[in-house]
Amino acid sequence: MYICTIFKYTIMEHRIKELIKEKGYTQQEFADLLGMSRVGLAQIVNGKPSYPTLEKIATALNVPMWQLFASPDEVKGEEDNNTITCPKCGTKFKMEE
Repeated sequence: MYICTIFKYTIMEHRIKELIKEKGYTQQEFADLLGMSRVGLAQIVNGKPSYPTLEKIATALNVPMWQLFASPDEVKGEEDNNTITCPKCGTKFKMEE
């Protein structure tokens, strides 16, 4: 999986927070679902989470992992073909799990 590194973590951080709200969880409820503290969740989301951690978050949110790196518009428009567009350079990427 490749995303421009300048925006990878910023996009992911905002998207995870959006998905938590969309699914109707508070940050505390979502942290509890993952078996961690709210502070621990914030540190993971605001840092550089590992691949297994991202898998766990995506599974808990019931979304494919690529959606953690995509804007809501990209998810709506490209959900069927698993591609996203880099917001910096406009390059399309096919996401495979």
